[in-house]
Amino acid sequence: MRPARLSVVTAAATVAALAAVTGCTEKGAGGDGKGVVEVTATDDKCEVSKKEFPAGHVELAIENKGSKVTEVYILFPDDRVVTERENIGPGTKQRVTAEVKAGDYQIACKPGMRGKGIRQAVKATGGKAVRRDPRLDKAVAAYREYVQTQADETLPKAQEFAKAVQDGDLEAAKKAYAPSRIGWERTEPVAESFGDIDPKVDVREDGLEDGQDPATDWTGWHRLEKALWQDGKIGEKEKELAGLLIKDLKDWQKRVGKAEITPTSMANGAKELLDEVATGKVTGEEERYSHTDLVDFKANVEGAEKSYALLKPVAQENDARLVKELDKQFAALNALLDKYRSGQDSYDFTPYDKVGKAERKELSDAVNALAEPLSRLAAAVVE
Repeated sequence: MRPARLSVVTAAATVAALAAVTGCTEKGAGGDGKGVVEVTATDDKCEVSKKEFPAGHVELAIENKGSKVTEVYILFPDDRVVTERENIGPGTKQRVTAEVKAGDYQIACKPGMRGKGIRQAVKATGGKAVRRDPRLDKAVAAYREYVQTQADETLPKAQEFAKAVQDGDLEAAKKAYAPSRIGWERTEPVAESFGDIDPKVDVREDGLEDGQDPATDWTGWHRLEKALWQDGKIGEKEKELAGLLIKDLKDWQKRVGKAEITPTSMANGAKELLDEVATGKVTGEEERYSHTDLVDFKANVEGAEKSYALLKPVAQENDARLVKELDKQFAALNALLDKYRSGQDSYDFTPYDKVGKAERKELSDAVNALAEPLSRLAAAVVE
């Protein structure tokens, strides 16, 4: 779960209303290319250089002129994410390439990385479909099949976990917890394509939005994780939440076939996931009670690498140097993670509270070394 995500609203505001959101202003026409939209983020504004741009491959040229770390999103009207770039520090610039169909969208800047963000209504014009290399269509189809397989395989493991909770079996629930999450963590590159499932099943307590009450609004794995490891007990509320987790995961399983997945969302999602690893898994914040962070960590890397592997043939032709670097950094990170294996199963890793400060720094450096070239993958596959 990426920290402090944009919440999904049950009834999306109309584009006309969003255009009037305080702080969203339009800059003069500009940009450094037909498909480039400049986004200037401050602590109280989200300025865009164009409110209309041709459908197809669009590049956001983002500059954070505020004092807070920010995030920038392209959103569908119902708040599903087209693409995003998180953890944009003050005074820094980033670029992100996305594929958009004709229609209405919102560009959102989120100073402080909390709340719904400051929004700007935009439109992608033209009725022609995006022209893709046929290999990219095959990559998307193969990736969707991979995600569906992960969802299908997750459900019985999650049901085993939920049954242990509902039976009040604390030790069995602890044992089943990490395996139940692997398939979900592998699909995190496109988690936000599933609408509101992510904040339902994978939010941490400090990831709740302002105004949400942990006692009533916090659901999913991490709520149960806290009960099992910190509280050391299973009550009626936890048994109820275990059932709700299965309901939400069944919903996720059905949504996979309908999710908007594109080559650029695969590439950008993999990069954002590595950023999440750097800011959450490496710090020990994700699994703060169970200390099973390395299980999630490895699954995240596997999911990101799957996206990359499917896009690699096209990226190889367009940017062979980038592919060589990505191959090197994925291999290095996987080799480093394998040092922490404590058994043969995919969930047998050293508890993260046993990993020292120097070792965590080494892991962080390896993640960052991979995340930088991975940020260029989306541009490489659409050249």
